[in-house]
Amino acid sequence: MSTRSNDSSGGAPRMRRRALIGTAVLVVLVVLAGLFAYLTRDSRTPAKAPARGQSSASAVPYAPSPSASASAGRGTLPRPPATHDPIAFGRAAATALWSYDTRAYSQSRLLTALHAWMTSESKYADVASVDEQVPSAQLWEQMAQDRQYATATVAEAHFPASFTQALQADPGAIAQAYIYAVTVTGKQSIAWSGSPHGGAEDRSITLAVQCHPGKDCALVGVLPAVAP
Repeated sequence: MSTRSNDSSGGAPRMRRRALIGTAVLVVLVVLAGLFAYLTRDSRTPAKAPARGQSSASAVPYAPSPSASASAGRGTLPRPPATHDPIAFGRAAATALWSYDTRAYSQSRLLTALHAWMTSESKYADVASVDEQVPSAQLWEQMAQDRQYATATVAEAHFPASFTQALQADPGAIAQAYIYAVTVTGKQSIAWSGSPHGGAEDRSITLAVQCHPGKDCALVGVLPAVAP
């Protein structure tokens, strides 16, 4: 991945939004080792472009998964599922974030599709944390030359233990914003022209998912560390 420039002008609003997210899901975020750095950092660590056939935590994928309905088929942009279940939504969102197809659409179209998964409550939506999961435009062009694509399968999804324990201690806490922490594990497979089988890598991610009663779930953002 190429280095992403830091937008200092938008740093303060982003920090306030992430602080709100941290408050809304405080029951799980406070136990994450990377929380302080996540809420206070004002620069991003440059990421290296993944070698051909290797996956990167920053390089997202696209492809249908038998365990999640994030997409309709090969080359189809991911669409959010209509569900009130944060676990089901988390599975679908992870599939979307671990999948891409440079043969079928541009990087900008994938970003637009993923933004449709986001909560409409802008004070909570951490769009930047989702964008960081997608290869940069420059890297995407390089990948497209090799017709690179990735597919994803989800093995399981659950509420982190710390989140569950905190909710048991204070069941009313969730009503502040109805944001749930969901940890998803699975596998990402990457292939490219001349190597249809490519390679596979285990993946895990913790997502912040908003599920208001009676409304379809939406994505809030990607947490900086995986909560077990």
